[in-house]
Amino acid sequence: MSRPRGRDIALLAQRLHSAERSRTPIRQLSLDYPEMTVDDAYAVQRELVALKIADGRVAKGHKIGLTSKVMQRAVSIDEPDYGVLFDDMFFDAGGHVPVDRFIRPRIEVELAFILGEPITGPDTTVFDVLRATEYVVPALEILDARVQMSDPETGHLRTIVDTIADNAANAGLVLGGRVVRPMDVDLRWVAALLMRNGTVEESGVAAAVLNHPANGVAWLANRLAPHGDTLSQGEVILSGSFTKPVFAEPGDTFVADYGSLGTVSVTFDREPER
Repeated sequence: MSRPRGRDIALLAQRLHSAERSRTPIRQLSLDYPEMTVDDAYAVQRELVALKIADGRVAKGHKIGLTSKVMQRAVSIDEPDYGVLFDDMFFDAGGHVPVDRFIRPRIEVELAFILGEPITGPDTTVFDVLRATEYVVPALEILDARVQMSDPETGHLRTIVDTIADNAANAGLVLGGRVVRPMDVDLRWVAALLMRNGTVEESGVAAAVLNHPANGVAWLANRLAPHGDTLSQGEVILSGSFTKPVFAEPGDTFVADYGSLGTVSVTFDREPER
């Protein structure tokens, strides 16, 4: 079968759920279902989210990924993707992250929007987002892949449907630095340096996120509207990275320097001795 149907959707969600808990990535869904569509992938994601909620996890917001043109071209798509943030994904700024919770984590630099009012599509604009946002804060996103990034037999790279089904490779986030109201700063020109163990690995400017990071939040509200979903008051929305992801190894310390908006840092604990 070239596309997942009915029971296949639920089984794929179960496989992804088990992969996260066992820290063992599964074979790419796109290899087993070569005609799998973006809508199919979101159907798997919704089943996966339901499994996490059934486990007692609480949805706290959304992340938006693949917002830059270079990343979209890399996976042959023309729009971002999204996933759901859960309560156990939040880590303290300046704190430690247990590296044994992940398969192979990566770090990205973004801005997080915390909503003071709900946002409902389908006609949401950047101005609606700025009006509804209580504050914006610097963030680090932790990515992880529960699907093999490269197939060991063929070298086939995972596709957009693999990533979407896998809750958009969502794994964690760290909020920190200086809180600002969205109208007090030209968010397009927020810039950051991402340092690993004191060495600058990446840098970027927030305008790389769809010309303005609030555009990502507007896109998400409009993308959710056909499913009857809205962005709720109090939600945390990761608006999309303006740097390439950097792999995190056990013992690494990351610091994102946002200039006048301060810094966000986190350290990945070393693997426990066995």
